[in-house]
Amino acid sequence: MPDDPSYVGYLEELFGRKLDDVRILTPFTCDFGNTVKFGKGVFINHSAILSASGGIEFEDGVMAAPGLRIATINHDVNERHTKYTYGKVTVKKNAWLGLNVTICPGVTIGEYAVVGAGAVVTKDVPAYAVVGGVPAKVIKMLDPAEQKE
Repeated sequence: MPDDPSYVGYLEELFGRKLDDVRILTPFTCDFGNTVKFGKGVFINHSAILSASGGIEFEDGVMAAPGLRIATINHDVNERHTKYTYGKVTVKKNAWLGLNVTICPGVTIGEYAVVGAGAVVTKDVPAYAVVGGVPAKVIKMLDPAEQKE
């Protein structure tokens, strides 16, 4: 169970910090937890897979629906068996990641952005944008004045 002290203890060991203000539901898979940073009030629903060797940062208030996939490592196109490329993924304040979203290396999701279910994000998402599709494209922009903490 997500609140089981032993599960929370394993997560705190993986990430090297107390998680009093972060909630991650099981099942959950992550490598290189020492490269993942969390702000306050982050919620990651079940079945997330974080491939974090290039670094991942979740700022305050980020919410992720079930099935989130984040990759921060890739193989070089020409030297695919011997050379890797890395790109940190940053998810800014109060962004919302929908069901089964995939985020590719080097992408930044802007503040208050909404990434629609099933989207594959290959490029940065502007703040207050609603994006969707494969690859993800801007569908509309939210009014910053209407967004609540």
